[in-house]
Amino acid sequence: MTTRIADGVVEIDTLLGGWERMTAGYLVEGPQPVLVETGSQSSVETLLAALAELGVEASDLAGVAVTHIHLDHAGGVGDVARAFPQATVYVHEKGARHLADPSRLVDSAARVYGPLLDSLYGRLDPTPAERLHVLADGEEIEIGGGRTLRAIDSPGHAKHHLGFLDSTSGLLFAGDAVGVRLPDGGILRPATPPPDFDLDQALESLRKFADHSPSGVALAHYGLIPTSPGDLLEEAAQVLSAWAEVATAAWREGRDIAEALGQSFSHDLDHVAPEHREKLETLNGIHSNAAGLRRWLEQGDARRAPSA
Repeated sequence: MTTRIADGVVEIDTLLGGWERMTAGYLVEGPQPVLVETGSQSSVETLLAALAELGVEASDLAGVAVTHIHLDHAGGVGDVARAFPQATVYVHEKGARHLADPSRLVDSAARVYGPLLDSLYGRLDPTPAERLHVLADGEEIEIGGGRTLRAIDSPGHAKHHLGFLDSTSGLLFAGDAVGVRLPDGGILRPATPPPDFDLDQALESLRKFADHSPSGVALAHYGLIPTSPGDLLEEAAQVLSAWAEVATAAWREGRDIAEALGQSFSHDLDHVAPEHREKLETLNGIHSNAAGLRRWLEQGDARRAPSA
């Protein structure tokens, strides 16, 4: 399940839940190749088979870079680190401790997902702390031959989120900071899950991406988007703002945020076949986004409350 999307860049469909075109990883080739995103632990077998098909042997992979530590992006890190013992694992400083000791992260995910955690995502095995490299904003990962991946600190979706800009192709690996656009869904939805979604930071991250003038934007969910990068980033900001506006109005009026979002945006899926709608709702449903927006609104109220 591999597609070459640029010179030296291969998209890997990690087949989350057995679904095609749901979650992607990216191999950036060079003397010191780096894998961007592992996908979930449940996808590791598929990922390793794809890397083997591409000729990447156990001693070949130099690095694994995760945009953030949510399990659909980094759940396979511990397994992949074992399979490629020379690979350095690159991560945001606010996510590193959870890769070394994932117990709190997995416990939290278990409360959110329930049985779906094991049936769809899997867990997360620890990565030895000495294998982790914390990336600073603007720091570059050397691929070799003049090629680098530049880390772009991009909170909003999560406080531990990074984008990666490929110096050779100009592609931006945007994780979830731009949102979710599945090929079988056709619409762009924001990704605003709890616990640390922040609207202002998310919009600033989109502006920061635009300032880097990428040649293309590759999403984890899913793939290289054919829309021009500038138009896509502008659309992402508009869609995110629209969802936040609906959620804020419902919150102020004491109405259910998920219900309000559903009334405003569920019709966007009217043209989508039921099996593809199920994919999008499982990955990025309205209730998950509503929960993140609700928490953001609650935290805003808490910040504005007078101190005792």
